[in-house]
Amino acid sequence: MCESPLIVKTVRDVRECVAKARADGRSVGLVPTMGALHAGHVSLIEASKQDGCYTVVSIYVNPTQFAPTEDLATYPRTLEEDVQKCRAAGVELIFAPDNSEMYPPGDQTRVCPGPLADKLCGAFRPGHFEGVCTVVAKLLQIVQPDTAYFGQKDAQQAVIIRRMVEDLRMPVWIEVCSLVRDADGLALSSRNARLRPEDRARALSLYQALCAGRKLLATGEPSMGRVIAAMRAVIAAHPEVRVDYLSLVDPETLEDVQKPHGRVMIAGAIRVGDVRLIDNMIVDLPVK
Repeated sequence: MCESPLIVKTVRDVRECVAKARADGRSVGLVPTMGALHAGHVSLIEASKQDGCYTVVSIYVNPTQFAPTEDLATYPRTLEEDVQKCRAAGVELIFAPDNSEMYPPGDQTRVCPGPLADKLCGAFRPGHFEGVCTVVAKLLQIVQPDTAYFGQKDAQQAVIIRRMVEDLRMPVWIEVCSLVRDADGLALSSRNARLRPEDRARALSLYQALCAGRKLLATGEPSMGRVIAAMRAVIAAHPEVRVDYLSLVDPETLEDVQKPHGRVMIAGAIRVGDVRLIDNMIVDLPVK
């Protein structure tokens, strides 16, 4: 019997393994990742296992979602450690393709997302969500899971992928699992490994800003402008930190919230040195 997880690099091998699992009556869960796995990724794996799925983890740093000026070359790659974490979590199959398998010679089709991709991170990373949608569509087509698991930290990504799956009538359920934080509140991210010790403390300013916004909303502050100004003031105490955006949006449509009521997502993105970090919180307010 092969040691679990089995590691494969080709589409053909993935499909053979998944077909065997289905022949055994198993449902299939997919956890798409770019590697450098942390407790947030493990929570997605655990969700798949709890659902009784034959669990597939993809580990692939997708080049089409990085702009030429972004951190593709320095993005952390820790395959050996990732395999150990997958083994400990009970993953049955790891799909770790190379670029030629995912984008073979002559490849040219891309999945173009709609207006949801123009907001928030999309305004600062042109083409990013086209790359995300393209690689996720490929992975869903390759693995053909019953359920694919994504994290709430990448909230905009999750909204866009759900929209893509609905629009393209893909037969898969997208499960969005809770955001996982470190003990000090920093949202877990593979990019956290690139933070210098002094920058990690500065990175906490995003979490602290979101907390300040949540507190104002909970106490009935009616002005979205004042809430955003208060959040910016928190980060302004750290001049080394640059703000891409701090926004209050509807968590489903990503449209800016004009008046605080119902579900509101507080979302932000900052740059600490050459590391870009995102975070968000959902606030449930009285419906007016």
